[in-house]
Amino acid sequence: MPTLTTQSSDLESALIAAHRAEALLARTSRAARAAGLRAVATALRDHRDELVTIADEETALGRSRLESEVGRTAFQLDLFAQLLETDTTVGVVIDLADPEWPPAPRPDLRRHLSPIGIVAMFSASNFPFAFSVVGGDTASALAAGCPVIVKAHSGHLRLSHRIGGLARSALDASGLPEGTLAVIDGRENGRVLVIDDRVDAVAFTGSTEGGRALFDLAAGRPRPIPFYGELGSVNPVFVTQRAASEEGDRIWRELASSFTLGAGQFCTKPGIVFAPRDADAPAAVASHLAEGASWPLLDSRIASGFADRIEEMTARADVDTIVEGKIEGIVASPTLLRTDLDDYIADPAGLGEETFGPTTLVVEYDEEQELLQAAEQFVGELTGTLQAQPDDHIAPPLIEVLESRVGRLIWNQWPTGVSVTAAMQHGGPYPSSTSVRDTSVGTAAIDRFLRPVTYQNFPESLLPEPLRR
Repeated sequence: MPTLTTQSSDLESALIAAHRAEALLARTSRAARAAGLRAVATALRDHRDELVTIADEETALGRSRLESEVGRTAFQLDLFAQLLETDTTVGVVIDLADPEWPPAPRPDLRRHLSPIGIVAMFSASNFPFAFSVVGGDTASALAAGCPVIVKAHSGHLRLSHRIGGLARSALDASGLPEGTLAVIDGRENGRVLVIDDRVDAVAFTGSTEGGRALFDLAAGRPRPIPFYGELGSVNPVFVTQRAASEEGDRIWRELASSFTLGAGQFCTKPGIVFAPRDADAPAAVASHLAEGASWPLLDSRIASGFADRIEEMTARADVDTIVEGKIEGIVASPTLLRTDLDDYIADPAGLGEETFGPTTLVVEYDEEQELLQAAEQFVGELTGTLQAQPDDHIAPPLIEVLESRVGRLIWNQWPTGVSVTAAMQHGGPYPSSTSVRDTSVGTAAIDRFLRPVTYQNFPESLLPEPLRR
């Protein structure tokens, strides 16, 4: 068991410090916040070897993957710094007074975005850097001018506290107020953090069950607060008949690579694939799985959950096991399953539940029109993928069905690999996330931690700097 280090008194100290820092940080210049973010990015790069060693000992994700993730995390911090340095009018709207404005004279109105307040951030298990202490949620909240209290994940506590120490030192050296960032641990401390009235928003990446429990706490407070949760997703893939016929080898090869990437422990893993029956997709995908391939899962709890879910699926009469994987300790090899579309339609909840680990379910169909009915079974997903040809007649109506159900539509590529950029949408309708309008990846993630405030008829000398002409 990991050793928890945060006492209730430590949590209270972190809340007091964050409360003191709140107004100070909100008044800091964009340049000062950008400098702080860049300093944290530099600290990550300077201590990369040390941090990767700790992370590898705690997560068994492997040095290569972890080194890449450090680079991604530092890039995210730099990207938000760049946003602060270059996009100085974001969210600013100025309507000057107009006595002729119908139906009544308009006063001088100036609107900008203000920091939402103290943010509680819950780290993810599967990304100990990029969705953890100084990952995208923290970077975007700090960029917005919000103090952050991070609840560290139990799967990488030593790493979390070490990064927290490095980040605090970097932020302090940059001149940002004490209390800008804190790291706590412990399930009960996390619960208390969400319900504390000094906290103004929560960011979370993890399971649907855990996220929903915290969402309910945030919504049930005397003063409810926003809860930005990125939860579960099976990321359906729809393969048309022409695509299977003309590009089948590429599709099945890339599918085998995508659903096993990171041992299948990505929220964007393609967990269910609809393929034409005559393409013999299960056998084709199986042929592209490397013989003897296996990977360590994050920890024994995840391995146990994966084993239980695989046992449940393979015991079903309507599921065929094409490749029977093995689970020894925390090490798992891929499992490939298949079913018929009629059976899937009969029980989409049971067959379509997210499975965290190296497995996917191939659903075989006979008529392409059936893909529309299949797509209608989904409620909220992070992604939906089409492997198709531009003139496939099924493509336009299928896209129309999916657009109301997913956050990112993908054409002839794969959902694994989430680019950190302005146009990225990482979030979809519930249960994939709790805030359908928001993203946890990319520069638009900052919007979650800003709220609009309008100033009416103020003298220019008293206006916030962005609202002055």
